[in-house]
Amino acid sequence: MSRTPADAPFQPLPIAVLTVSDSRTEADDTSGDYLREQAEAAGHKVVEKVICRDDRYQLRALFSRWIADSDVRVVISTGGTGITGRDSTPEAVLPLFDKTVDGFGELFRRISFQEIGASTVQSRAFAGIANGTLIFCLPGSTGACRTAWEGILAPQLDSRTRPCNFAQLIARFGEH
Repeated sequence: MSRTPADAPFQPLPIAVLTVSDSRTEADDTSGDYLREQAEAAGHKVVEKVICRDDRYQLRALFSRWIADSDVRVVISTGGTGITGRDSTPEAVLPLFDKTVDGFGELFRRISFQEIGASTVQSRAFAGIANGTLIFCLPGSTGACRTAWEGILAPQLDSRTRPCNFAQLIARFGEH
């Protein structure tokens, strides 16, 4: 594998942002707004931002559309990863994955533990790859989105991060 030089330019990624909620609207979607703003401030292109009910079949249809769309390379969702009866993001999305990125959830909970203590065990944050699309599913709080963005996503979606990053690997996800 050839390595990208340390002085390589930033490569913007096309990102879809999803808020999973039965109650949020565009007027009060602080978590989705935060993710969109951070992605754009980092130089990425947010191609779509959607709020969807916490319904596993509606979620699965939306994720499937993005997975099939070659203009979307990253999906970041917020919400629906808890343990209540309405939280269904993992059940909707995990069956769509070709591969899981187990370290994402592990690292998220490790970082989150420093901020909220043992309450982090209630998070089912996870990530994976489907049809060459990176998918990150975060808890619904803006604080959790900040934790994930600052601690994991911002550096891993930046093609200049060394020694490695997700951005430089996206083109290789379809290898057989």
